[in-house]
Amino acid sequence: MHILQAVWLFFQDQVLGMKWLSTRIGNLLMLLGLDVTGQVGASIQFFIYDVLKITVLLCVLIFIISYIQSYFPPERSKKIMGRFHGLWATMIAALLGTVTPFCSCSSIPLFIGFTSAGLPLGVTFSFLISSPMIDLGSLVLLMSIFGAKVAIVYVIAGLIIAVVGGTLIEKLHMEAQVEALIRAAGSVDITCPNLTRKERALYAKEQVVSTFKKVLPYILIGVGIGAIIHNWIPEHWIEMVLGSSNPFGVVLAALLGVPMYADIFGTIPVAEALLYKGARLGTVLCFMMAVTTLSLPSIIMLRKAVKPKLLGLFVAICTIGMILVGYLFNIFQYLLV
Repeated sequence: MHILQAVWLFFQDQVLGMKWLSTRIGNLLMLLGLDVTGQVGASIQFFIYDVLKITVLLCVLIFIISYIQSYFPPERSKKIMGRFHGLWATMIAALLGTVTPFCSCSSIPLFIGFTSAGLPLGVTFSFLISSPMIDLGSLVLLMSIFGAKVAIVYVIAGLIIAVVGGTLIEKLHMEAQVEALIRAAGSVDITCPNLTRKERALYAKEQVVSTFKKVLPYILIGVGIGAIIHNWIPEHWIEMVLGSSNPFGVVLAALLGVPMYADIFGTIPVAEALLYKGARLGTVLCFMMAVTTLSLPSIIMLRKAVKPKLLGLFVAICTIGMILVGYLFNIFQYLLV
């Protein structure tokens, strides 16, 4: 048992976490005359290390996920979800959302397409919640920073929010709250080509390049903010606002996260720095969920497809779900870390 635990810790720290890379960068910076124990040197080391680590993991993961995704183009996903009904349908939609490495804005065109194709509204909203909030790539990145238990529970919590949210919207029969233009669009059948392995690999490579170009600015901004939090903001400030001394830290994290817009890969470095500085685990994860799922640009885009009542219900379900998850993580933090 101790051997397996040692092997897992090595895999988590040295393979996923790439701690060896941080050491190498630190040694190189010291050779260049920088003091990595000072604020400036430590910030530069953190920035270079996190950017390189996230870039390597992101490119590998996006390639794998895109290769898998090549078997599930929108039309095939629509047919798969159309075979199920009720709770099973929302569960399948939430799970399909995990293999789509999209941000909140990128998920909305697929949501509109699924809704126009006549899929139940609860099913499409379940997909809309899970797609930006959780994916296979974020699972691995979360494992590299927070550990396997936190990453797995985070994904399960995200799936629960997606399934409960989709089910509630389905039960409330909100179809009339979808804009007439979307309901009248109808479905367009797209033939799913049988791609060869080489074609799937080429598609995956193209997705890596395309996705990386889109998320790189958010990675750089996120890591930059993380470096500032990590080395320049006093620890007691973070503890005072987002630590255990503030019972409203989770609510504040949700309210701060909703107006922001970032991909989950750019949010993780900020979350890592906040946790290191003393923020509670649940508060940090609630902030991540809010930033990735309920960004202001995505809400504006979604308003073009649904009416204010349904939009408000969607925002309320996600916000309440994320806050509850945040408090539960804080209560059981000692079991997860």
